[in-house]
Amino acid sequence: MITTLVSIGNSRGVRIPKPLLQESGLGDQVELQVKKGEIRIVPASKNRIVSSTLLLSEKNLATDWNKPEEDEAWASLQ
Repeated sequence: MITTLVSIGNSRGVRIPKPLLQESGLGDQVELQVKKGEIRIVPASKNRIVSSTLLLSEKNLATDWNKPEEDEAWASLQ
């Protein structure tokens, strides 16, 4: 099937017809891979999807690393 790249903001995109999506079995999350002049769309593996809640920030690190119960545990090992 031949299609045309369309402008989407500063990017370009491809419209994928519904029958092709249904046949492919792709879900909402996909991964784009580039190999030898091709762009492949493959299902995103669950272990590669990073939730925004897992991202580290200085605020999260300060609360995660400053726990008195952990200091007590380490002190008892010394």
